[in-house]
Amino acid sequence: MWYYTFKFVLLGPILRVLGRPRIEGLENIPDRGPAILASNHLAVMDSFYLPLMVRRRIYFLAKSEYFTGTGAKGAFQRWFFSAVGQIPIDRSGAEAAAGALTAARRQLEAGHLMGMYPEGTRSPDGRLYKGKTGLARVALDTGVPVIPVAMINTDKLNPPGTVIPRPARIVVKIGKPLDFARYEGMQGNRFIERAVTDEIMYELMQLGGQQYVDIYAASLKNKPAEPSTPAAA
Repeated sequence: MWYYTFKFVLLGPILRVLGRPRIEGLENIPDRGPAILASNHLAVMDSFYLPLMVRRRIYFLAKSEYFTGTGAKGAFQRWFFSAVGQIPIDRSGAEAAAGALTAARRQLEAGHLMGMYPEGTRSPDGRLYKGKTGLARVALDTGVPVIPVAMINTDKLNPPGTVIPRPARIVVKIGKPLDFARYEGMQGNRFIERAVTDEIMYELMQLGGQQYVDIYAASLKNKPAEPSTPAAA
């Protein structure tokens, strides 16, 4: 109930005023049945504007930090993210990643739409980064279609590090479903998983027009800052 209350009453009208969103290719999302929405990831607001513009409910995997806060703020975050369909995952290791993929499979087996970000984290600079193979593993295991989604200008409305949104024109582009039935029985093959992932990332690049960078976004974010030199100073 809260999901639709936020979408149509509490948050949706405000988001529409701030982002003046429009959607292209909505007909590519099936009216029923499971599918993975594979989206680029520019800002936190991606997880708000995509559900706002799609009729069906979408479930997302969300980092567990959103559910572990303390005090009144932490309690509100836990309630809010649970109410809007976010599923907490621990991203700190291989076992945690396996748990996240299991959670995604469970939603798909129930016939739901699963929103996933193959880059694994938000883009630090607006470019499209190398995809991780977890999404491909889920797609191959379940046989569900993968629908590419390009979120455009959410990073202008919600730049990294900001809390208060800024007015911008949001566009959501939905691409044609990708069918990987030709790889049936090949799940678990890391070369096939990489090929599927790269095909998804290529479609995202074509759909959204982002510059592609063949490294993981997380590795760039975690790279230590270079010490300044007298010349640089």
